[in-house]
Amino acid sequence: MASVSDGLDRAVQQAFTRPIPKSAGAQMRYLVKQLKGTRAVADALGVSQRTVERYVKDQIRRPRADLAARLADAVRARWQPRIREQARRQAATSTGLVVDTRARFGFTAAPGTSDDARIRHLTIALPPQHAARLFDAQDAGASEQQLRAIAAEGLGEMYFRDGGRRAHGLEVEFTDVEHLKFDL
Repeated sequence: MASVSDGLDRAVQQAFTRPIPKSAGAQMRYLVKQLKGTRAVADALGVSQRTVERYVKDQIRRPRADLAARLADAVRARWQPRIREQARRQAATSTGLVVDTRARFGFTAAPGTSDDARIRHLTIALPPQHAARLFDAQDAGASEQQLRAIAAEGLGEMYFRDGGRRAHGLEVEFTDVEHLKFDL
């Protein structure tokens, strides 16, 4: 099942101007600098402080697969915060988001009508106000269900209601998400 929060994070990461550090030692050094100490990095990654120190000194070069994934995720979450914020601000004020999804999408209608809920593949540009609502809810710690409801409202507004020109008051269903991707 695709996560709205993860999709928004991946979309913002596309705006990075430099790739994250490649080696485990460079990634550890970056985290030590960001978190201001080896103890904080050890707690964040679930390893000992001595292990972090060994990576920093390049005494250990190849982490286990699970540690490598946690390490890369931790670096990616903190990488280029100003670029990340600038991309979010631009999407929320001027450019909006493009949503590509494959999900059960529609509303309760007479059986057999074209708007009855069914699996649809949609690629829709959401205007900046919907992008701003998604980012604000994500920052406020909204649950996945709340983020999905906001995305469904935006998709319904642009797809079924055509920006308010038809189907007023329509309640849109957005379930059984198979694929969900956001682009800035």
